[in-house]
Amino acid sequence: MTKEEVSYIQVKDYSVSGEEFDLILNKEFGYLETTPQPSLDKLSIYYESEDYISHTNAKRNLFENVYHIIRNISLKRKLKLINSFKSEQKKILDIGCGTGAFLKIAKDNNWNVFGIEPNEKARNIANKNCDGSVFNVEKLEAFKAESFDVITLWHVLEHLPNLVEHVSIIKKLLKPNGTLIIAVPNYKSYDALHYKNFWAAFDVPRHLWHFSKDSISKLFETKNMIVEKTLPMFFDSFYVSLLSEKYKKSFLKLIPAFYMGLLSNIKAKRSGEYSSLIYVLKNNKD
Repeated sequence: MTKEEVSYIQVKDYSVSGEEFDLILNKEFGYLETTPQPSLDKLSIYYESEDYISHTNAKRNLFENVYHIIRNISLKRKLKLINSFKSEQKKILDIGCGTGAFLKIAKDNNWNVFGIEPNEKARNIANKNCDGSVFNVEKLEAFKAESFDVITLWHVLEHLPNLVEHVSIIKKLLKPNGTLIIAVPNYKSYDALHYKNFWAAFDVPRHLWHFSKDSISKLFETKNMIVEKTLPMFFDSFYVSLLSEKYKKSFLKLIPAFYMGLLSNIKAKRSGEYSSLIYVLKNNKD
């Protein structure tokens, strides 16, 4: 770390390695960078955990069951959101689609769906539900420019290596006046400030970047993409708080987790700093 770099906080990987990482403030855009970042050939090692539930449909314990209950409710909300956009072809790309639950519900509602998923196991599950329309990451470069009416990244942007390069690719693939939807954790939320280095949504080093509202706006303004509105993800504060209490090894996890999740949402009604936020961005012509 150089003298110009500012360490925001030091965080431990509680899921896989037990290693510690610094989160460095990017002064230009305002997001945090996980440091050091694993090399591309070693990054997959940090996903080798049965607890990484976005790659499985299992319901083996409390956390997985809570996750799937919340996911099913969220899917209906996501569908309502994309259905509110006017598009002739209804062509959508979901980057980091996991096991394809969102693409499945979109396909069942007459969307022409495509997905990107690097995890082979999750991709195979997704393709069973989506008629083989989910591909490995190399496919991103093969899509024609201006192909999609809507591109979505549901808690995925924070995982992408080469962030600026991926933003450029997303810009290229989106139709003029198309819509980009991004959902990411918010490191300025009340629950993040409360749990500090135990905040589960830091999830280092799988999360390479950590965003705030200002940093999302600044990052995408460089590509003439403007945030039209933000939407809260109310359930995230409860789920993240539950995991955070687990990392703290709290004796009674449910009670303090519920209290903090509720308090975070109450605080956010005034501040707008929810635990996670959905950003709806419009792709303006250059």
